[in-house]
Amino acid sequence: MRTAYSVETVRAAERELMARLPEGALMQRAAAGLAAACADLLGRVYGSRVVLLVGSGDNGGDALYAGARLARRGAGVTAVLLAPDRTHPGGHAALLRAGGTTAAPDTAEPLLRRADLVVDGIVGIGGKGGLRPDAARLAELADASRAAVVAVDLPSGVEADTGEVLGDAVRADLTVTFGTHKPGLLVDPARGYAGSVHLVDIGLDLPDRADLEALQHAAVAARLPRPGAASDKYRRGVVGIAAGSARYPGAAVLAVSGALRGGAGAVRYVGPAADAVIARFPETLVSGEGPAKAGRVQAWVVGPGIGDDATSVAEVLAADVPVLVDADALRLADRETVRARSAPTLLTPHAGEAAALLGVAREAVEEARLASVRELAGLYGATVLLKGATTLVAGPVGGPVRVNATGTAWLATAGSGDVLSGLAGSLLASGLSALDAGSVAAYLHGLAGRFAADGAPAGAHDVAAAVPEAWRDVTD
Repeated sequence: MRTAYSVETVRAAERELMARLPEGALMQRAAAGLAAACADLLGRVYGSRVVLLVGSGDNGGDALYAGARLARRGAGVTAVLLAPDRTHPGGHAALLRAGGTTAAPDTAEPLLRRADLVVDGIVGIGGKGGLRPDAARLAELADASRAAVVAVDLPSGVEADTGEVLGDAVRADLTVTFGTHKPGLLVDPARGYAGSVHLVDIGLDLPDRADLEALQHAAVAARLPRPGAASDKYRRGVVGIAAGSARYPGAAVLAVSGALRGGAGAVRYVGPAADAVIARFPETLVSGEGPAKAGRVQAWVVGPGIGDDATSVAEVLAADVPVLVDADALRLADRETVRARSAPTLLTPHAGEAAALLGVAREAVEEARLASVRELAGLYGATVLLKGATTLVAGPVGGPVRVNATGTAWLATAGSGDVLSGLAGSLLASGLSALDAGSVAAYLHGLAGRFAADGAPAGAHDVAAAVPEAWRDVTD
């Protein structure tokens, strides 16, 4: 499990560790890891040209000490000092002793144009509000150069705790972060500025409870349902699907396709697309009645392609089993009804749907995804899965937010979300919590999208068909 911690938590852990170490030892650990990562990226250090963009904080000190290490290995290292009177004195002296040089920002353009590597040590994890104009100009020049850009701990200009980007920011090819991931490295839009992320262990003692969690193969495998020798289709769980309409029968077919591959023993379909569902998946149990009379299920999925069928939404929400609410059902589900439910509820909006539920513009959700998913979970007293390039899953009473980035841009295709809903609903019926069902489904769905696309366009039905391959990849 990859974890991320807030700036406050990281700083408290750093203070505790520094109190037990010789002065400057922690910065030297960070600088050593940074220099090693830079050397690996360069391939050949001797004769390379390295430019450090150095601000006034400890990030600037990390960059200067790392630059000194590279200079001792034969690199030509120049530090562009944005605040000469507040430059870290020990790092500055170490660079000069190693043969490095310094320059003013107004002379940086030719240096950056010729550089092989640029190290961003402008602003640390406490920076707020984007880069100032002089730093923004250097970031723009670095981005336009042929050099690889390495960010120290976090790209300067992005918000460490929220993943927001509120102004100009450095775009890195690699971010070398210390001690733990920061939320901004895992959450869009800041994640898009970080490039690849390399974590350097500097010995921080961090709390068990993180601010963000990102599942990986082992954690997903441990949560997947596995039938036992005595299992039958009912013991494995039955998931009900209330979806589709005369206009959108395909939504029902796709939701069922995801549900059939999610580990439940049976799928029970209710809705006007029964003929289309049975034609494609004859193993589906079809009911001609509404959800309230469909028969026993362990979880419901309601909403994909359902149109204005408020009656089905109300009947599903009245059921005393876990419920996943998606698509059209999101606008039809009464907030207070959701809050009053005793069984778990999982909402799965995309940014536009989340914006409508919160009463804000879509851009407000996209710019502050972490805050938005938390707010929505609190308003509805439900677990919320916010779809996107990185999917976020937040529980109703706080706790770590789950982050998933296994997907591919090819998943932005009609019906993909219907497959995800069916898959997550099946996992709910199998007994997973709403948080686990949402985050595990997002992980498998993203992985299936990669396998289905394999570098080319893929339809939602291809994604559903690739779920077993993703499942095997996780469990092998």
